[in-house]
Amino acid sequence: MAEIKIDAKCLQCPGPIVQLFNAARNAKSGDIIVVEATDRGFYKDVQAWCRKTGNELISLEDGDVIVARVKKA
Repeated sequence: MAEIKIDAKCLQCPGPIVQLFNAARNAKSGDIIVVEATDRGFYKDVQAWCRKTGNELISLEDGDVIVARVKKA
């Protein structure tokens, strides 16, 4: 299992989700993708994306920087 880090700070919608999508496409099942974003919309977008794709949202921190940890299904 690998951990993939994505710095999506300063990207506006849909940038952070596109970065997550591309990383998930190349990740193996069980890999953890950590996304850091400053776009406020990413907080809700990542939750909806995980529900839609079946990937597991392990944690989601809301602050100046939103940090999402997603486990590839």
